[in-house]
Amino acid sequence: MASSSSAAVSRLNNLRRHLDSNLPDTTIKASRLNAIKVKVAAEVSEALSLGRPVVALESTIISHGMPYPQNLETAKQVEAIVRENGAIPATIAILDGTPCVGLTIEELERLATLGTKAQKTARRDIAHVVASSGNGATTVSASMFLASLVGIPVFVTGGIGGVHRHGEHTMDISSDLTELGRTPVAVICAGVKSILDIPRTLEYLETQGVCVAAYKTNEFPAFFTESSGCKVSCRVDTPEDEANIKLNLGTGVLIAVPIPREHSTSGHIIESAIQKALKEARENKITGNAETPFLLARVNELTGGASLASNIALVKNNALVGAKIATALAQLREHCPR
Repeated sequence: MASSSSAAVSRLNNLRRHLDSNLPDTTIKASRLNAIKVKVAAEVSEALSLGRPVVALESTIISHGMPYPQNLETAKQVEAIVRENGAIPATIAILDGTPCVGLTIEELERLATLGTKAQKTARRDIAHVVASSGNGATTVSASMFLASLVGIPVFVTGGIGGVHRHGEHTMDISSDLTELGRTPVAVICAGVKSILDIPRTLEYLETQGVCVAAYKTNEFPAFFTESSGCKVSCRVDTPEDEANIKLNLGTGVLIAVPIPREHSTSGHIIESAIQKALKEARENKITGNAETPFLLARVNELTGGASLASNIALVKNNALVGAKIATALAQLREHCPR
């Protein structure tokens, strides 16, 4: 029995050595699980080394969130807003199997034209997309992971995933929530997408030990609308307030920024569209990571394009706030080095 066990161990070790020697550098190698090769843009790398503010941005919104060329124009505009407010933008994606932190204009355009041909990539999918030399548009969880890996402490998105409606039966819970519970990055968003179960999402974040703060309000926003009716226990009124609550707790911080009032959509109109879209998703058996893009697209159709316009407006506003937070955090670290 001992001899058989030793032989099995020997075969496993031989296999691991074979994988290490034959897989490309861009893959996660068998015996060195931390050996992800990440391509960091030169200006991002320089900013990080000098302690300057950097804001990470996701790429799923580019490939799966809106059509071309609107997606490309929005991506460019969001990056420009980050720059105008004192920080360096670092859009994250996986291209030809290489995780990239900071994209060139050509890479942004490539991702935008690929659209849904780029795989929607959560944390669980990184290894597969890298190993298969694929193209991946990173979700909140994958973007947070890669941002943290290279030392970017602030990440901006539109809205995070959460507990899906009827999640108590389906257990459909976004990996964004568990990532917030284990990755020390501040996530600036417009709350949880209103197609989801917001109260249960907030309960789950509490279980994960995630600090949830609302920006200049006492209520958690609902993505398309300013308020969800859910109170938060933490309120921040300036970027400096947020910078000061970031501690080494090993978890993320969620900063929920309400959509600007002039772009807010009527809660009744949105909820009516959501209910119709949810019914269609159930009838067509659309589930898993295909559900959110379907629901957002259908809600946009049902609201005559109003929800997409709101989505773009809130992302731009989040980029502005995120850049200011990143700048405040960089200044804090400069004056109070660890």
